[in-house]
Amino acid sequence: MSFLSKCSTDTVHSAAAALKAGSLVAFPTETVYGLGADAENAEAVARIYEVKGRPHDHPLIIHIASIDGLSDWAGELPDYAVSLARDFWPGPLTLVVNRGERAKDFVTGNQKTVGLRVPAHNIALGLIQEFIKLGGKGIAAPSANRFGAVSPTNAQAVEDELAEYLQVQDIILDGGQSLVGVESTIVDCTKETPFILRPGAITAEMIEESTGLIALTKEVSEIRVSGSLDSHYSPKAKVVLDAIAEPGDGLIAPDQIPTPDGVIRLASPRTIEGYARDLYAALRSADAQGIEVVVVLQPGGDGLAAAIRDRLKRSAH
Repeated sequence: MSFLSKCSTDTVHSAAAALKAGSLVAFPTETVYGLGADAENAEAVARIYEVKGRPHDHPLIIHIASIDGLSDWAGELPDYAVSLARDFWPGPLTLVVNRGERAKDFVTGNQKTVGLRVPAHNIALGLIQEFIKLGGKGIAAPSANRFGAVSPTNAQAVEDELAEYLQVQDIILDGGQSLVGVESTIVDCTKETPFILRPGAITAEMIEESTGLIALTKEVSEIRVSGSLDSHYSPKAKVVLDAIAEPGDGLIAPDQIPTPDGVIRLASPRTIEGYARDLYAALRSADAQGIEVVVVLQPGGDGLAAAIRDRLKRSAH
C-alpha cells in the first residue's frame, strides 16, 4: 500500500492508472474520504466490500466528473434531477436515479437504481478526470472505513483503519482534512417529487429552491442507501446524547459549554459547519485515547444541524 501525501499531477495519474488496473484508491472528497474502485470492474468492486466488511446488498455511490456523466449511468430522469445536478454539482449531493445499462448489480446492490455524485474536491475531480482519460467512466466509492464505523475525514484515519486490509498496489491519496465532514445528502429522484433519504449539507430548503418542489424526508424507503441503518458511524466508545458528562468521559459540545472537572474535551465547535467538520475526528480521538464513554451535546436547528443529529442518533444506537 502506498501513502501519497504530495498529490502532484503525476501521483494522481498513477492513482488513476492503479484504478484502471483493478486496484483500490482511497481519496479525499469535501465530505469524507472514499475508498474507490473502477465502477465497471466487478472484481475490484468486490474488494471494496471485502476491505470494508460491507454487506453485498449495500449499494455504492459512483463518483463522476460532471453532469455529462449522468448519461453514462442513468436511465430515465425527471427534470428536477437535472436541476439538482446543475445547481449542486460539484458538491455534497448524491442523486439516486433509475439505473442505465452500464450500472450493474455488483455496484447497485442488486437494485434498479444507482447513486451518482460529482465531488467538490480538486484531488477527487482530478482523479476522476484522469481515470476517464484512461477509458474509465466512474469510480465506485463508499467511505474509506470498516462497515458501520466512523467515516474518515483525513488520510491518516484511512491508514489507521484500513492498512491491514489493503494490498501493496493500493493507494491512499492525502488531500488534507475534509471540509464538510459529514456524508453527502442523498436524494431519491425516481418519483414525481424528491425524497431525502440521508440528510447532509444540501438541505431541503436548497432542494426546494432548485426544483420548485417540496423535498420530503423519507425515514423508511424501499431503496437501500449508505448510512441508512439504525446503527452506523459508531466508534468503539459508547456515545451518549445530551447527558451530563462524568469524570473520565469524553465531551463534544459547543464552545460556550464549559468542560466539567475530570472530563476530557474532544471538540468545542463554534459553528454548525465546524461541528460537522470536527465530529468524526473527535469520535476517533476518543477511541485513540481509550475513552469508554463520549457525551455529545447535539446542535439544534435545521439543515446541517439535522444531518449532524442524524449521524449522532445512529452512532449512539
